[in-house]
Amino acid sequence: MVNAVLYSGGKDSTLALHKMAEKGIEIDLLITMLSKNEHSYMFHYPNLRYTKLQAEALGIKQVFSSTEGEKERELDDLRESLAENRVSMLVTGATYSEYQASRINRICKELGIEHAAPLWHIDPLKELDELARDFEAIITSVSAEGMDQAFLGKRIDTDIIMRLQDVNRKYGVNMLFEGGEAESFVLNAPLFKKRIQVVKARTEWNGVSGAYFIEDAKLIGK
Repeated sequence: MVNAVLYSGGKDSTLALHKMAEKGIEIDLLITMLSKNEHSYMFHYPNLRYTKLQAEALGIKQVFSSTEGEKERELDDLRESLAENRVSMLVTGATYSEYQASRINRICKELGIEHAAPLWHIDPLKELDELARDFEAIITSVSAEGMDQAFLGKRIDTDIIMRLQDVNRKYGVNMLFEGGEAESFVLNAPLFKKRIQVVKARTEWNGVSGAYFIEDAKLIGK
């Protein structure tokens, strides 16, 4: 049987993987859901094809599973992928979203799979401080009041954390983006054998939301 991470390439799924490694639990597989809907309720959208570089940097096998990204129906695609890949434990980066966690729990219960969510109800500042210290994670989309295009492509560091605290106070934005307020992508992490260098990227902004799209990237030495 297989220990798998539901892997988006973002800060939460990458940190969750590291937390399991700290517990001595080996991860055999990364499952990345390729959604055709940029407004998916469950899964990340931008830059997913570059998770291949993360998988290579981690030295962990990866599988991609496609989904139309339709609300609720996308869960059937996840269920099928878990069954096909003989998953016995599923690790997710869930932090506070009851919507996502309840649905993952239901699927895992149906399939007899253990669901591990090592970041569940983590203190937001504790997670962000760990990311700023040990990881290189950049913000790849924003869609919340108070978050502008200046966030796009920026590394989550002490300055960004201060800005996130400010928008949290003013607008109630979830600092971990659990409600889809933003998305992220990890370029380097403690378990990466190499780091990812973005060679080319573009930013799109429509006045209220936007995304940072990686167009070319490669692995380089750390």
